[in-house]
Amino acid sequence: MINMENVKLSNGLVMPRVGLGVWKVPINATAKMVATAIENNYALIDTAKQYGNERGVGQGIKDGLAATGKSRQDLFLTTKVFNGDQGDYDRVRQAVNQQLQNLQTDYVDLLLLHWPVFNRYNTSWRALEDIYRDGQAKAIGVCNFNVEHLTNLLDHATIKPMINQIEFNPRIHQPDTVAFCQGQHIQLEAWSPLGNGQLLDNPVINRIAKDKGKSPAQVVLRWEIQQGFIVIPKSTHVTRMQENADIFDFTLDADEMEEIAMLDEEKHTIWYDKYKWSGNPDGVDDYIACDGTF
Repeated sequence: MINMENVKLSNGLVMPRVGLGVWKVPINATAKMVATAIENNYALIDTAKQYGNERGVGQGIKDGLAATGKSRQDLFLTTKVFNGDQGDYDRVRQAVNQQLQNLQTDYVDLLLLHWPVFNRYNTSWRALEDIYRDGQAKAIGVCNFNVEHLTNLLDHATIKPMINQIEFNPRIHQPDTVAFCQGQHIQLEAWSPLGNGQLLDNPVINRIAKDKGKSPAQVVLRWEIQQGFIVIPKSTHVTRMQENADIFDFTLDADEMEEIAMLDEEKHTIWYDKYKWSGNPDGVDDYIACDGTF
């Protein structure tokens, strides 16, 4: 049976099933958002160098811990290796050291490769393995890796990824990747779990939400949780933060799960198979997709 409030990763580390994402949050708003989340009992915070707001996350954690009397050990902090830092062992190690300084911590609970940068992720993974061995990350994993990427990585790795964070919601299921990860005991985590908000007006989800006495967002997140996913919805509003975390007092039955699954369109919000990047040392999001779009 799935533990609905936390999950144990393959190395034994316990991770919350619901957290706060900070993608696209301006740095000057991030600190308040993170502190507010901690004050409302959030433990999982998910950021990345690419987001440009790690300093804000670090300050928000400091403020949130001061306000609640909690300690760093009460939180589960995730960040990700920037694409432009990938491919060189020493550059990855140096970049992560700087990220830890920005986050005002000497370790992260989870460190992820943000994307499978072509011909570079295996070298980057070797650096993550040593970061893990050195205690700068309590768990390591990947984002946006499909079956081909994962198979190639596992052929070269000495430590298996503990997480694969992928785009997953009722509109995009990625069944092959999900099945592969489940078979390899790689925990799945959903980014864009609410489909950029586009699912919240869906009549099927709204009908189920009305029947359950819950919000559409709670229904969508519950649908993902019941499939074993970790979810990291983003909200700057206290009431929505509280709502997004309040999904453990109801269940969806098999028919409701299937109705929501039928909304699948298998369309990515964004997806990059190959990359171009300059590796700006400022950590600015300066890579572009192969089609020339961000």
